[in-house]
Amino acid sequence: MTERKPRGMGAETWVERQIRQAQERGAFDNLPGAGKPLPNLHKPRDEMWWIKQKLDEEGLSADVLLPEPLRLRKEVEGLREAVRPLPAERQVRDAVSRLNRRIAEWLRAPSGPPVHVSPVDADEVVRQWREDRQRREDRLAAPEPEVKRRRWWRR
Repeated sequence: MTERKPRGMGAETWVERQIRQAQERGAFDNLPGAGKPLPNLHKPRDEMWWIKQKLDEEGLSADVLLPEPLRLRKEVEGLREAVRPLPAERQVRDAVSRLNRRIAEWLRAPSGPPVHVSPVDADEVVRQWREDRQRREDRLAAPEPEVKRRRWWRR
C-alpha cells in the first residue's frame, strides 16, 4: 500500500485496483476470523462483556467466577449427575471425599458470603448411584416393544 494514487485516476477505480491486486497476491487468504459471524454490533454491551467473551474463548463456565461457598453448594447439588457415569463405587466415594475435603477446608476458614454448606453423606450418594445404575441396567435389559410396520401400499 506504499503506492500513491496517480493523478487523474478516479479514487474508486484506484481503490478497486488495489483490492484486486491484494486478492491476487492472496493477502486476504486465511485471515483470522474468516468464515465466522461478526459480533452483534447492535446489541448493547454490559460492563462485563469482556469477561463473558474471555470465558467463551476459553471454554469455561461462569461458575469459576462464583465465590467458593456458592461454587461448593452448586457442586453438592450436581453431585448425583457428576457421579452417575463413574464405573465403580470406589470412584464415587473418592469424588465425594474430594468434595467433602474442600467443604471442610472452607468451613475452617470461611470467605465470601455466609452460605450454609455441609459435608455430603458418602453412603447416601453411593445408594443413589446404585439405584441410578440399576434403573439404567433395567432399561437396557428390557425388551423393546415390537413396532408393527405397515405395508408400504397402506401408508
